[in-house]
Amino acid sequence: MSSGETSYRERKVISIGTVSELTGLSVRQIRYYEERKLVLPHRTNKGTRKYSFTDVERLMEIANHREDGVQTAEILKEMRKKEQRELNKAGLKKQMLRGQINAQFQRGRP
Repeated sequence: MSSGETSYRERKVISIGTVSELTGLSVRQIRYYEERKLVLPHRTNKGTRKYSFTDVERLMEIANHREDGVQTAEILKEMRKKEQRELNKAGLKKQMLRGQINAQFQRGRP
């Protein structure tokens, strides 16, 4: 896959009605979670919300937390922490790879 392509999991192609059917959440709940910045659908030129499979998974995770009594502000806080850990992890992997490449090229030099 080229860098310009998006994985099928990230493509925003699912309508809010289908997301509601898949998750068991009402359209109102899904819109509320959008208002709270827990999920960010794509908006078409006509304003139609489009979600990805990743968004559906995130909504299921949110619903599970809500059933456990976790407030949306706490869910958002935890989601941001998780995203930051993933970014840090990706950055560390990139640094390690760069170090391995540099070490490999240094080995071949006199």
